[in-house]
Amino acid sequence: MAANDQNARRFGVDPKTRELAFGTWRIPLPRSRAGRIGTGLLLIFGGVLGFLPVLGFWMLPLGFIILSHDLPMVRRMRRRVALWWARRRQRKN
Repeated sequence: MAANDQNARRFGVDPKTRELAFGTWRIPLPRSRAGRIGTGLLLIFGGVLGFLPVLGFWMLPLGFIILSHDLPMVRRMRRRVALWWARRRQRKN
């Protein structure tokens, strides 16, 4: 796999640049830990109110991804979900 293909498939928080990566899209995160935790919690709260206009359920996974960068408990949950998803996709193929 070429380096460009590997970067295009990247999803999550890049620990080197502290940017949220969605394939080729990059979104900078706050430098402070409190700022990242606050951003993650706000996204989760907005996701819970996803039935309202503008807010959406898409905010929930984004908030959890941001929180997983700083909180070990959330990181473990994210890794478990990622492994479950990979195994599920592998069984279908």
